[in-house]
Amino acid sequence: MLWRLLLDAPTSLRRGLTLANLVGNIVIVVTGGAVRLTGSGLGCPTWPRCTEDSYTTTRAMGVHGVIEFGNRMLTFVLVLIAGAALLAAWRHARLRPLALAVVLGIPGQGVVGGFTVLSDLNPYVVGLHFLLSIAMVGGSYALWQRTLDPAPAAPATARLRPLTWAVVAAGAVALAVGVVVTGSGPHAGDEQARRTGLDPAMISQLHVDTVFLLLGLAVATWFAARAVAAPALTRRAAILLGVLLGQGAIGFVQYFTGLPEILVGAHMLGACLLWVAALGTVWATGFDAAPRGDGDAVTGSAPTVSSADSVPPLVTVR
Repeated sequence: MLWRLLLDAPTSLRRGLTLANLVGNIVIVVTGGAVRLTGSGLGCPTWPRCTEDSYTTTRAMGVHGVIEFGNRMLTFVLVLIAGAALLAAWRHARLRPLALAVVLGIPGQGVVGGFTVLSDLNPYVVGLHFLLSIAMVGGSYALWQRTLDPAPAAPATARLRPLTWAVVAAGAVALAVGVVVTGSGPHAGDEQARRTGLDPAMISQLHVDTVFLLLGLAVATWFAARAVAAPALTRRAAILLGVLLGQGAIGFVQYFTGLPEILVGAHMLGACLLWVAALGTVWATGFDAAPRGDGDAVTGSAPTVSSADSVPPLVTVR
């Protein structure tokens, strides 16, 4: 049976499923953004039903109902992918807790999504929904990285870990402030949805300030990694800088062109990629690497005994 095949999945399949899980969590952020940007946030005006009388969209709901209902259905696709990844990870102690958390997080996110509809797209509930999605992306990334089973980093690289955590913290702040910017902007998801009432120009300036802080930390990480000859961290920092510059370019263009929907959607995708790139700098320092000498923590194999361990040390008596 399929579930037995997944329980005995080879390493390559396990890695592929966890990567698909990460991609799926990013895709559903983008499709959720498309729901809001097309004004379909209340295409299904209630939850868990689509209408008071139907769990599915009806012809009377029009295209907005199709878009919102379609996004809800993608949740079940994501459950299937995450469930397959959980089965493939089940016999591996390092993978099982994270895989289970990701699976349980999907219906939890569905409930929060339901509250966004029941609150008539309250901007703060919508913002919470997005931030929880970002947390799901982070958990999925951590799970995928564990299947790669990287070796512990060199001591010089590991000493840069606090700097990379500062990068992640700055990235989290930039994302959170970006959510507030969105909540004060024009794309509410429905014509009748209320906004935060905050000054968009002021919040946007605060968002830019947090991004410049993140940019400075990313540059510092790149130089520090070069100084200690840490190629993996140098490469991850360079990727982060590239994503940051691209995301910044999109942000400036969308702001000065009246926030066109296609650019706002691209900015949401960029936010997910930025989060993954920021987390990548932490993992490049050997964070969460499986300890060596305790067996293969990913495969669950028993520790091996070397010849040095099996032969007692010689003692010289004088």
